[in-house]
Amino acid sequence: MDPAEMRYLEEEDGPMMKTIKGSVTGFAAGTIYGTILATWKDVPRVERNVALPGLIRTLKMMGTHGLTFAAIGGVYIGVEQVVQSYRAKRDFFNGAIGGFVAGASVLGFRARSIPTAIAAGATLAVTSALIDSGGQTTRVDNGREYYPYTPVEKTTQADA
Repeated sequence: MDPAEMRYLEEEDGPMMKTIKGSVTGFAAGTIYGTILATWKDVPRVERNVALPGLIRTLKMMGTHGLTFAAIGGVYIGVEQVVQSYRAKRDFFNGAIGGFVAGASVLGFRARSIPTAIAAGATLAVTSALIDSGGQTTRVDNGREYYPYTPVEKTTQADA
């Protein structure tokens, strides 16, 4: 592998930090998703020994979905980084393998069903491969640098 490719593979964050970031981001997204789902459900009936049943149910849904999304994000990024370092390539296969392992392990374990595990893994793998092969990204480098101030003073017609 030539040095240019090695620089392309190197980034400022290591595999462990990327995995942690994926888990934290997944937890945040899952918590928000759980909150939204909890608002759509009916409020449970009030019982004598349970204070604030709606709040307790909302917190449980937030935690459940947050942990599920965190596990999916962590497993996906972790497996993708392991496969990338093992293959020494950065392509859509890494994400597809990570997606399959994340979907099959986390969602299959939650459903306790092998067909569900295979379907969830295949769905995440295809989704990841399509996004990676299409080159879709959230960042676009157009070569311009934007400053919060004007770096070069502009001259007006009256000055000239």
